[in-house]
This record gives sequence, C-alpha cells and structure tokens, in this order.
Amino acid sequence: MSGLPPCPACQSGYTYDDGLQFVCPECGHEWSKEAAASAEAETVVRDANGNPLADGDTVTVIKDLKVKGSSSVVKVGTRVKNIRLVEGDHDIDCKVDGIGPMKLKSQFVKRA
Repeated sequence: MSGLPPCPACQSGYTYDDGLQFVCPECGHEWSKEAAASAEAETVVRDANGNPLADGDTVTVIKDLKVKGSSSVVKVGTRVKNIRLVEGDHDIDCKVDGIGPMKLKSQFVKRA
C-alpha cells in the first residue's frame, strides 16, 4: 500500500514519514529510518522447531494441511524442496509435488 514499515510498537500500518524518522499516528511511537532498515535486515524466518530457514532449503510438513479452494490435502511428512522465503503471513513460497505452487506458513514445517 504505502511501502512504509508498520509500527514496531503496535504493528499499525498507518505510519508516515516525518523527515528523518517514521511516526505512528495511533500510538505516537517515533523511530529512526536507520532502525527500521536494520530491523528489516534482522527478520529471520524460523520453522516449527525454531531452526532458521533460508532460500533453497528442503522442509517437511508436520501437519495435514487443507488446500484452500480444493479437496486436496498436503499430508504429514510431505517433503518440499527448494523453498523461497517471502514477506507476509504465509512466508514460504514453494511447489508441492502432486498439488502445484502454493504458499505455506513456517509454523507448519520443519527443516529436513
């Protein structure tokens, strides 16, 4: 939407640029642009066991996952190769054999 980072204090998406810093109009929190840039660099995606994930890793699904808009199910133990990490709630972009391209949440996989 605006391309500005959400507020680190309240996660509000209504932040605005005020010169050398960002300001949240909902909670009044102010932080520098340098702090926002370093926070983005520190974001690490972790699997269900707390292990850090990286692009190209192979993961194993730890829970049956229903595929939205289909009657298919990704079964426990399904191995997914060559994942790609993306921003958002579903932070793994991958291709599951027999189902096709989809996004997964990192909390439902473990690194193989």
